[in-house]
Amino acid sequence: MIKLFYAPNTCSLASHIALEEAGAAYTTVRVDFAINEQRRPEYLAVNPKGRVPALVTDSGTLTETPAILAFIAQSFPKAGLAPFDEPFAFAQVQAFNSYLCSTVHVAHAHRMRGNRWADDPAAIAEMKRKVPESVGAAYDLIEHGMLKGPWVMGETYSICDPYLFTLSEWLEGDGVDLSRLPKVVAHRNRMFERAAVREAIAEERR
Repeated sequence: MIKLFYAPNTCSLASHIALEEAGAAYTTVRVDFAINEQRRPEYLAVNPKGRVPALVTDSGTLTETPAILAFIAQSFPKAGLAPFDEPFAFAQVQAFNSYLCSTVHVAHAHRMRGNRWADDPAAIAEMKRKVPESVGAAYDLIEHGMLKGPWVMGETYSICDPYLFTLSEWLEGDGVDLSRLPKVVAHRNRMFERAAVREAIAEERR
């Protein structure tokens, strides 16, 4: 049985949605960041990084959203969440999700978690000030060069879509002007219409 460790309002929502889309049999464990549960020994035994998501499988535990999404897609091929029969197309999926992980999410984290990179309050404040620009620039690239539409990879829904949706939910908080991102906003609205998205969000809000 697959077990997903998640926290509300974090990137773990992407993996949660993907499990729903795949029709997987799984259970969830909520990690409460408000009480620093991610740093407790019990959770660090699951994920020493002290972050979410973590996916416990029969073969071991996976961390990092791109890896978890690829695992879900490959474990449930009938769901058609990734183009495994086309090496270049699958590499494009991985490239997009890697960009979200290594660039977009990191830029967002500068708003609330600047102390990961600096101790000087002025430096932390400057990182926070920069967020609308840095996150906005990343989404400009997605809007004009990466989001093919109607889904990230074009006509076929993939594991890129729940990941983009999850991070796009943070745009208002990051101070990004949504009027310059009509394709991203349309994608986000389209995602809200999917039953798997509604189910995952509903569970995380309970």
